[in-house]
Order: sequence, then structure tokens, then C-alpha cells
Amino acid sequence: MTAAEGSDETVVTPDETAVETAVETIQREMTIFARRARASAGRMHPELSLVSYTLLGHLEESGGCRATDLAAHYALDKSTVSRQVAALERAALIERRLDPDDHRVQVLHLTDAGRRILAQVTESRRAAFRERLADWPVEDLKRFAEYLTRYNAWPRRQSEDA
Repeated sequence: MTAAEGSDETVVTPDETAVETAVETIQREMTIFARRARASAGRMHPELSLVSYTLLGHLEESGGCRATDLAAHYALDKSTVSRQVAALERAALIERRLDPDDHRVQVLHLTDAGRRILAQVTESRRAAFRERLADWPVEDLKRFAEYLTRYNAWPRRQSEDA
């Protein structure tokens, strides 16, 4: 927005209007996406919430990590992660092991059951995405994947909610 010279009026350019409209649409659609993701996570494996699925995925990708690392990576409160970790431990999906380099530190790892559940849920999620995107042209899929990767690569600040 720019102020007209010698005036208190704010002039909104067509580009600024288009940007605002696009941002509003993105925010609304991502909110819908998040709601659907949470709902579908419960249908795919009733005991595995979207947060739990995400934590298991991170543990698989990282080869294991501390609970504090999970909290930092996802910008979550330590108590939130602690509750999720406790539930995953009770379900025997993760286990704690001493860090071989520092025996004061416990590292979280997937159990065999955790790997199996994660693989099942991942395949179910991918099948759902494949079905939903089946009619999309390949170029649209590639562009969508690039945009999501770019969006999610943006540096995250602790105070950020989006």
C-alpha cells in the first residue's frame, strides 16, 4: 500500500490486492488441509494421532533423537512432546536407549512395531494422496510438490504459528 502524495489516503495497487487475496486463499485452504489431515490420521490408525505419526516419521528419518530435539524441531512445548512420547512408549512404538557417546542422554528410537505401524500409515496416506491427485497432470503435481517444499523450507521462528 502506498500513500498518495500530499494525501492521507492509502492507495492499494492491483498487485497488493492480488497478494492479499492469494494469502487469504492460501490460509483458508491450508486450514482445511490441516483439518482433513487430522481427521484422516485418526481413520487410518485410530491410536495414532497426526502428531504421533509426525514424531514417528521424524524418528525414522533421523535414526533416533532426544525428546528435546523433537520439541525444538517442531517448535513444540517440551511438555507436549513429553506426553506424546509417553503415549508412544506405552503403545510400544518407541523406546529409549542410552546415547553411546553420553550415557546421561536417552535417545528415542522406533521399535519394530513402530516401524510397522509407520509403514502401514504412510502407505495408507500415500494411497489417499494418489487417489485425490489421480486426475492432476504431471506438471501440476511437480509444481505443487515444489511449492510445498519451498513453503516448508522457510526458516521457522519460535513464535511462528503458520
